[in-house]
Amino acid sequence: MTNVRVAGVGLTHFGHHPERTSRDLFAEAGLSALDDADVAAGDVESVYYGNFMGELSEHQGHQGPLAAEALGVDAPATRYESACASSGVALRQAVRDVRNGEVDVAVVGGAERMNNLETAESTEALAIAADDLYEVRAGMTFPGAYALMASAYFEQFGGSREDLAHVAVKNHANALGNDHAQYQKEITVEDAMESPPVASPLHLYDACPVTDGASAVVLVGEAYAESEDLDAPVAVTGTGQGGDKMALHDREDVATSPAATDAAEEAYEDAGVSADDVDLAEVHDCFTIAEVLATESLGFFETGEGVDAARRGVTTSDGDLPVNLSGGLKAKGHPVGATGTSQVAELTKLLRGDHVNSEHVPDATTAVAHNAGGTVASAVVHVLEEVEA
Repeated sequence: MTNVRVAGVGLTHFGHHPERTSRDLFAEAGLSALDDADVAAGDVESVYYGNFMGELSEHQGHQGPLAAEALGVDAPATRYESACASSGVALRQAVRDVRNGEVDVAVVGGAERMNNLETAESTEALAIAADDLYEVRAGMTFPGAYALMASAYFEQFGGSREDLAHVAVKNHANALGNDHAQYQKEITVEDAMESPPVASPLHLYDACPVTDGASAVVLVGEAYAESEDLDAPVAVTGTGQGGDKMALHDREDVATSPAATDAAEEAYEDAGVSADDVDLAEVHDCFTIAEVLATESLGFFETGEGVDAARRGVTTSDGDLPVNLSGGLKAKGHPVGATGTSQVAELTKLLRGDHVNSEHVPDATTAVAHNAGGTVASAVVHVLEEVEA
């Protein structure tokens, strides 16, 4: 099997773009990625596109061909949907196809447009990632679901709202210099603690925003990279996926995320690394408690011991294991279908040394991206490593 290189990455600004369509946003990110890779659109053999709610927000399904058309690419294109893990799942499939020699050049990415909807409409649209029959019809929304998970965590393992506030403060600080971030705004622990409640124990600064945006990466096989003399020093060396029951009440434990644990174990084994080898990570922090659950599932901390990692400075930009140097979903934003590949784009730049926060990880060689769907009913983990260009 061939090594899968990340030849180029592209991102739009994450934020409010209600006047732009998702295909327009994806064109910006995808063409930027092709330019970054120095790869011609005519060389692209397949497009893998993540989108969650296009039918609801834009009355548009069958978006794969539209994504390819937006890039000027004449190649097969498929839309992948796995809630917030949509482009992460798309990336996993692309990695496997490039590895197996079925595709030499792939564009993988995603886009989401949500701010053209009213708040109630976007909330209702996002809720379809939960179990409609047993959760949504009972009034469950994702702030409420993650509040239940946070409450269960606190009851089983301890921790406090202040611990979660440190997660929010850290990620806002990391986003300050990131031009792609929706919130380039510093906050304090006091700001987070005093912000309005959303669903107890979660408050406003525990939640990510509603975001429009797009991301893309260009994946190539090693032989193609060598033949075209591409500067592609980052490879996707591991991929894993896990699943869990959809509804929280059907799970044995809502204070852990076993789908992510399974995905991480598979990705580490695939790459031939362990959690101890990881230098930095981008994790799916749709809510602050989600970052805690992610870091434990990834094996960075024992179960019940990750809640105060930000407070202790372990996961801050100058800590032993920086997490979400992009600002994470919390501050960079969460355009649902674009999030998975945006994490990989950020990590690629951090490992290459051309990210605004690369100075915090100058010797980093191994990174992990963790992308989750819903209340982690689905999860995808990828290992990225710096390799010889």
